[in-house]
Amino acid sequence: SQPQKSEEKSSQSLFLTRLHIVTWNVATAEPPEDATSLLQLDAQPPTDLYVIGLQEVNATPVRFITDLISEDSWSHVFMDSLAPRGFVKVTSVRMQGLLLLLFAKQIHLPYIRNIQTTYTRTGVFGYWGNKGGVSVRFSFYGHMLCFLNCHLAAHMNNALQRVDEFEYILETQDFDIYDTPQIRDHKVVFWFGDLNFRIADHGLHFLRSSINSGRLNLLWGKDQLIMMKKKEAFLQEFEEGPLNFKPTYKFDRNSDTYDTSGKKRKPAWTDRILWRIKPKPLPSEDDDEKASTSTDEEQDEYPVLVTQDKYTSDMSYGVSDHKPVIATFSLELRKVFDTPLVRVSPVGIWSADQDALLTYSVLEDFMSSTWDWIGLYKVGFKTASDYETFVWVREKELPEINEVIQVKWKCSVYCQIPLLGGQYVLGYYSTNMQSITGLSDSFQVTASLSYL
Repeated sequence: SQPQKSEEKSSQSLFLTRLHIVTWNVATAEPPEDATSLLQLDAQPPTDLYVIGLQEVNATPVRFITDLISEDSWSHVFMDSLAPRGFVKVTSVRMQGLLLLLFAKQIHLPYIRNIQTTYTRTGVFGYWGNKGGVSVRFSFYGHMLCFLNCHLAAHMNNALQRVDEFEYILETQDFDIYDTPQIRDHKVVFWFGDLNFRIADHGLHFLRSSINSGRLNLLWGKDQLIMMKKKEAFLQEFEEGPLNFKPTYKFDRNSDTYDTSGKKRKPAWTDRILWRIKPKPLPSEDDDEKASTSTDEEQDEYPVLVTQDKYTSDMSYGVSDHKPVIATFSLELRKVFDTPLVRVSPVGIWSADQDALLTYSVLEDFMSSTWDWIGLYKVGFKTASDYETFVWVREKELPEINEVIQVKWKCSVYCQIPLLGGQYVLGYYSTNMQSITGLSDSFQVTASLSYL
């Protein structure tokens, strides 16, 4: 009944998620050794999700093929920095120099579902991937989120082309999800990247004097993106915090000095982070007064409130002629669900000296498969494929809901439990969903007697 539904809704507590987004045109440079400042690892309250969008990652033919075989150097730096803090790389998408990475705190992995990535080329009449957009979408505790990393057309005179490219990306990117087939169908969209919008009209001297004197507000009125938002209705749906940091392009490398080359490029806020909350549907003219006060049921019952906590650049990095831009957000939401699809648990003592036991139960119907597997992960693992060893789930038939299935982990040359022991978790990996759908609590694997 409706009263009961309202009572259940009110009993569900709000959940606050911290999101950290980085966008950086790295200008084919190799990554710095230390990403601590960029990721603000010690920030309080702690981060739940990291989304990192890079442009102009080194994409020479030999390098690009090498990166397809193994992780690229930028991904390695972020994984090495975040894994010890309990973050796992959920997914990534690469289109030549465009790279988008998603990391999540380990505890959130079973609640990140329906992950899909795609890309759109806009460079050289849409055939070359040096410009365009890459995106990742997923359900986070039942809320549909989409992150879009773009690198748009360069040069001062191409503001209209940049807007056209962005609109083309929004209209053509498709996802195989019935209720969110396109980017703007998602509840929250984050749009970022080297958008390449410049500061129009002002001369170089005025630009630099305004920047040096801290009067950045004198430049906002001629920022091309701000001006375009006044003209284009679809851009007005995207919000952006104030540009209270220095323009992030173009610098001499390894310095805080704006371009001193012969070209003397004008400083500009080319690197941006914006967001959009899905607008509530407008009532039709035929709706009566009661209907006009209601909106989409899901939006009413499970809203997402987005607050930007920080929008800044990090001037400490000099490997590129761009400075990275950072935005942090608080997402306040009510969980649509808070139960994993699979419960998995170790049974008894685990050691390389004996066969081990585990149990798992499917708690909710999903596209499970006999190709699913359960991995043994050392605490601090980097990706779903970063397991020590694994075992296939029951091969003959799919389980019933809530059926407790016991699996014996036989010690053999093909399935080795680590001899040294340590802290581990078990993760159920869904082949169809391409994600971890259940995690055990951490537990101790006892060191082999041969090491004692």
